Amino acid sequence: MGFDVEEFDPDDVLWVPGVDYIAGWREATDAAAALAAALTAAGVSLESAKATARTTPDGSGVVRLMWSVETVRAVVELVRGDKPDPLAS
Repeated sequence: MGFDVEEFDPDDVLWVPGVDYIAGWREATDAAAALAAALTAAGVSLESAKATARTTPDGSGVVRLMWSVETVRAVVELVRGDKPDPLAS
């Protein structure tokens, strides 16, 4: 299971001649897929997760994530390696 990734919307981009927006969007889509695969392999549920691939004005890809609180907490635990929260004391 992966992210719900939106299709490229050419009407959602301010077009500047010579800028390859589609390549940036593809790169963002590939990055979101790689993240989804890694998190799923690590046991993080992405059931309610959403990733939106977009491009910046210069054509660079960006990924916007919308995660449930449970997903964020699971990713925090994964990244920390189950270490105690230093700010919790």
